[in-house]
Amino acid sequence: MSRIGNAPVKVPAGVTVTVDKQNLVTVKGPKGTLSQAVNADIKIKQEDGVLTFTRPTDAKPHKAMHGLYRSLVNNMVVGVTDGYAKTLKLVGTGYRAAAEGTTLTINIGFSHPVVFEAPESIQFETPDQTTIVVRGINKQQVGNLAADIRAIRKPEPYLGKGIRYVDEHIRRKEGKAG
Repeated sequence: MSRIGNAPVKVPAGVTVTVDKQNLVTVKGPKGTLSQAVNADIKIKQEDGVLTFTRPTDAKPHKAMHGLYRSLVNNMVVGVTDGYAKTLKLVGTGYRAAAEGTTLTINIGFSHPVVFEAPESIQFETPDQTTIVVRGINKQQVGNLAADIRAIRKPEPYLGKGIRYVDEHIRRKEGKAG
């Protein structure tokens, strides 16, 4: 039994959810609009500000899709109301970042600065020189962009230098014994 798929999705006030004939779910809210194609086997019912998802059988693929599409639609509802954010921290001497409009410039010990352009509906913030906040309404885009930024210089285990998530714990190793 899919526990996630059986949980209803509450649609808050100010958010409209439409499902067309091809099972394309469109969510409009105060922060923007998102849409997701849902498999035709999964039925979506909307009543009294609550979305419920049902599957035709208990076959393994239907169970998997049931929970998947319920989670994707729930993420869209949360995204257009609250949005998502990932915070990264730069650890290292001389490491710094600066956000100017839709451009993020990172100086991370290379001979050149690394420049990122923000895709549509993503914003960069730098509260201080060593903190980067990636904000947006699409959870997948925010997570992927934060992972791409982290991949520039992953935290290394000996000194802990690099780009890490704020809530990430780096397992430190002891250096050479000598």
